[in-house]
Amino acid sequence: MPPEIAIKKYGEWLESLLGRIIFVAYPVVYDFRFVDYYLQRFFDRNPFRYRAIDIRSYAMGMLNTNYQGANKQKLLKLWKEDLQHTHIAFDDALEQGALFCNMLLEQQKNKE
Repeated sequence: MPPEIAIKKYGEWLESLLGRIIFVAYPVVYDFRFVDYYLQRFFDRNPFRYRAIDIRSYAMGMLNTNYQGANKQKLLKLWKEDLQHTHIAFDDALEQGALFCNMLLEQQKNKE
């Protein structure tokens, strides 16, 4: 479907979600700019506002390491699913979403 229709539907769906939405990506600096541009252009606003989490930065905190220590090859295997990074938006969103959810699950287990 044309981007002006797809992004309008996406923006409407985002605004229908309960609670405060937060954009999560790896890397957030690239993906957020891309999504923000299209939301602003075709939806006239960005429902995320500027709430965003960078997965690599989050991993740095969890692993108590530096930027190089949190690259994708050094992330814990238990965080990773068998999902490919294809550079197709939907595939990459699934991969990154699963990665972040697994990180959150481990963090929750460590609190218990």
